[in-house]
Amino acid sequence: MKMNVAQKLIQAHLLEGAMVPGQEIALKIDQTLCQDATGTLVMLELEAMKLDRVKTELSAQYVDHNLIQEDFKNADDHLFLQSAARRFGVWFSRPGNGVSHPVHMENFGKPGKTLLGSDSHTCAAGCLGMLAMGAGGLEVAMSMAGHPFYVNMPKIFGVKLTGKLPDWVSAKDIILEMLRRHNVNGGVGCIIEYYGPGLKTLTAMDRHVIANMGAELGATASVFPSDKETYKFLRSQGREQDWVELIADKGAKYDLKDAIDLSTLEPLIALPSSPGKVVPVREVVGRDVYQAYIGSSANPGFRDFAISAMMMKETRANPNVSFDVNPTSRNQLEDLASSGLLANLIHSGARIHQAGCNGCIGMGQAPATGRNSLRTVPRNFPARSGTKEDSVYLCSPETATAAAITGKITDPRTLQIPYPKVKIPKTPTLNKSMLESPLPIDQARATQLVKGPNIASLPKLEPLVLDFKLPILLKVGDNISTDGIMPAGARVLPYRSNIPKISEFCFDVIDNTYYKRARETGAHAIIGGENYGQGSSREHAALAPRYLGLQLLIAKSFARIHWQNLVNFGILPLTFVNPDDYTKINSGDVIMINDVPNAIQKGKEIAATIEGKNLKISLKHQLSPRQIEILLDGGLINWARKQVS
Repeated sequence: MKMNVAQKLIQAHLLEGAMVPGQEIALKIDQTLCQDATGTLVMLELEAMKLDRVKTELSAQYVDHNLIQEDFKNADDHLFLQSAARRFGVWFSRPGNGVSHPVHMENFGKPGKTLLGSDSHTCAAGCLGMLAMGAGGLEVAMSMAGHPFYVNMPKIFGVKLTGKLPDWVSAKDIILEMLRRHNVNGGVGCIIEYYGPGLKTLTAMDRHVIANMGAELGATASVFPSDKETYKFLRSQGREQDWVELIADKGAKYDLKDAIDLSTLEPLIALPSSPGKVVPVREVVGRDVYQAYIGSSANPGFRDFAISAMMMKETRANPNVSFDVNPTSRNQLEDLASSGLLANLIHSGARIHQAGCNGCIGMGQAPATGRNSLRTVPRNFPARSGTKEDSVYLCSPETATAAAITGKITDPRTLQIPYPKVKIPKTPTLNKSMLESPLPIDQARATQLVKGPNIASLPKLEPLVLDFKLPILLKVGDNISTDGIMPAGARVLPYRSNIPKISEFCFDVIDNTYYKRARETGAHAIIGGENYGQGSSREHAALAPRYLGLQLLIAKSFARIHWQNLVNFGILPLTFVNPDDYTKINSGDVIMINDVPNAIQKGKEIAATIEGKNLKISLKHQLSPRQIEILLDGGLINWARKQVS
């Protein structure tokens, strides 16, 4: 059988199941990645499992999200994560070393390997020919403990790239073109594989930009071949021995297809407040800009900062614009400094921030009320920036810098300057001083976990009840993100290891009465629209509502990672057989399902009744037998303990 790259990666790691789209398969995981917004729960889960040492080839813990230390909470969690990394045999990247995805790519990414991360943008590592996927923290903890990762076999969506990008158009415009065509759910149930002659013109870091925002398409993963560009990148990092060629067989087939002629692309921009609202920049020129923001895991390469610095060499940032520069790794910050490009940015008026996620996750750099912010970040969901009524646009570094110069949204092709030609350093900085390697086993076992007063034990979850008679506390629309369910930012994320406290912010940006009503009501249900739970992999968006009594979530459709997280924390996720039934149910109604365990085991369709309305609706699930067991036990932790005992 002639195979594409994604199929080769899956076949090489397949432990259970058949490679038939839609069927559950189990995969061996070689590497894992955690960041601090999700890693604290992962480490608490490893402690609850009584794990002695991780079973993966390599696991890494990064501190990149919650860097602001306005009080003890983040600082205490950093010490906890460092102690846990030492205890369980995990690499530790210290605060200020950089964003997890480019740092992992520089130091640990290997073609042909699998990577599972408790961050939805883990898929960025697909740029190196890896099968890299985001998942909930509990799934990652299970993989660290040596268990397979279960996922429904995706369709393989092949995208053929031809031609070469014109001046003022870059990799960000390629992924924005994909979002313009396919929107935020166009990759659901798919691995997107890029191939074709156009790949020869894209560096490994260009591919990172595209693979990273595959998460915004809802894709399970994005995959590139491992070719000469991959080798060139690994050699620059002193790791050429890690390179293996991995390309599609000639004549390999794809379940879905698309094609992009790179030479036809133009500067694109995603309007507030969805990555899928993409239009050409020329259609929105002239709008006033308050903030221009360079950096994040979606544009993390030296080139992305260098082109901005070169555009700024002979000019200054507009006095009405906050020009924010967020280096994505300490090594790149050193390279920008040694090349003189950092001086360009500083002299232009740029505000230089520490290497990390920063404003991308709402940790500082929030825009002013009612003002436009142009950012090279991957997401612009409402309030994610830290400003409740924000107006965030997604664009390339060229477009963001053009706005910093003019003070308005500007098509960079209209600037009266030549297009900068960036030279990537042949010998980039390879400073690993802020990466701590795993301790030897004896020293690891002697390490005590350091727990500050903000770290609380995980709440106990009860098994699934026999009968549902649940009030519907909330009904929401389409494309509700995990940022809408559980806000990010400096106000909320410091409580990531304290579920009772963080639950107080549940649905705060959608309905700030939910927490109080849930505490008063107890067991309840929620109704959602299409693509419920898109965005971040943060399992707090499932665990906190579960702590508040959520037992049933009915939606038109679910985003993959959140759907898995709901199951893992004992919440039954169902969809409508007839989507029109969504309109017949309202907040305040009471939904009844009799003998729930038997109903989900007997078949895929389930009958439900709306009390007092003489209304019967048909619901369905996509649960595997294993997931049904997990739900009946009240969640994955309970199920895992049962397997061990």
